[in-house]
Amino acid sequence: MTGETGGDGVSAWLGDAPQDVRETTERLLDEVARMRESQVIYPAQDDILNALAYTSPADVHVVILGQDPYHEPGQAMGLAFSVPAGERLPPSLRNVYKELSADLGCPMPTSGDLTPWARQGVLLLNTSLTVREHAASSHAKLGWRTLTDYVVRRCFELPQPVVFLAWGRHAVDLVEDARAQAMAHAAPQARRLAGVPAGATGRGAGDLPQVADKFCLASTHPSPLSANRASGDLPAFMGSRPFSRANRLLREHGSREVDWASVG
Repeated sequence: MTGETGGDGVSAWLGDAPQDVRETTERLLDEVARMRESQVIYPAQDDILNALAYTSPADVHVVILGQDPYHEPGQAMGLAFSVPAGERLPPSLRNVYKELSADLGCPMPTSGDLTPWARQGVLLLNTSLTVREHAASSHAKLGWRTLTDYVVRRCFELPQPVVFLAWGRHAVDLVEDARAQAMAHAAPQARRLAGVPAGATGRGAGDLPQVADKFCLASTHPSPLSANRASGDLPAFMGSRPFSRANRLLREHGSREVDWASVG
């Protein structure tokens, strides 16, 4: 497994995960390894869990959610939106860089390798961790959501401030579902601590608990099909200034900012 933290990062995520999460993850890793005997699958086997390997729970400051790994040769590396240095920038990543440059006034990066972000606590998580070559969403129903839903939900339970950059309706829905699950999980204890009797209703009784220091900055997806257009309640990605806004929230809540311009 690659990554600065290597297997330690994965162990930090999975060490105390529920049994079904750990068993499903191991089963899927074995299943994908067998599938490779007759199919081309991305990313490489050792890179599947790279998002977790690079960014352990204690280091998470920002979460960026993608859907699928890139399904063309040489692109997928286990980090959402990222491609290895030297690879041509995919259209969505190019738009991410355009917004980065406009937002922060920095030069537009030329390398698509987002490892510098991951090393600073940006969890670059796809909700499906593998894909068959030339077949987008081909592993969407394989079962990876058992792991990735757990990881997103756990981010709401971390003690430090976390900013979710939710780009597109898929990501927004995932974040809101995880928020609701985290609140439901914490509700009984929070009610006891607040002295609210079981089954109580009325003002304040249904508002516990709040998920402290967790923020969601939502917009449309940076894909060329949606980056410049608002959709429903989602503002357009272009012009949404997610990078400066995320840093402002982190700074205001006593956390370390991300050096977004650190990519090459």
